Amino acid sequence: MTKEKIKSVLESLMFVMGEPLEAKTAAELFEMPTADIVKIFRELAADYEERGSGLCVREMDKAFQLCTNPENDDYIRILCTPVREKKLSQSSLEVLAIIAYKQPVTKSQIDAIRGIRSDRVLESLMKRGLIKELGRSDGVGRPYLYGTTRQFLELFGFESLSELPEIEDADSLVLEDEDFEEPVPDQLTMPV
Repeated sequence: MTKEKIKSVLESLMFVMGEPLEAKTAAELFEMPTADIVKIFRELAADYEERGSGLCVREMDKAFQLCTNPENDDYIRILCTPVREKKLSQSSLEVLAIIAYKQPVTKSQIDAIRGIRSDRVLESLMKRGLIKELGRSDGVGRPYLYGTTRQFLELFGFESLSELPEIEDADSLVLEDEDFEEPVPDQLTMPV
């Protein structure tokens, strides 16, 4: 076997191991003296360094490990720092609960239960893929009907909506569209 082939195999072994590969173990694989394998490992390390590779071979007490080049640590840290996901706000959880229990449900029904408009919350939940439009109601103005998605089930650990915890009198929470009238102010009042 050529020295280049041995280097290739050593690279593969170090990559797969992930932890330091003992020179003695590698020498046994190739049926070579340990000193000769150490020499080849060191040549491989020099090859990486010479070409300015993003990888390097690190030696630790006659064990060798394939590592990233320390000069690239800042970039690796940026990529590998976990992205912090925003938690759902209280209003998002309220709207999500209403939709989960009463779907399909219209925006006006959600607003009636909450006593406040839910436009932005609905938009946010849709962007997160937790709710979706299921079609249109037959009610006045044919408003959109909302329901939860498979992603909602996955996020909350449910296999189906039947696993939602039971709540008392959930049916009384939602008004029919015709029972809901959005308040219209007679006039705008401005603080003095």
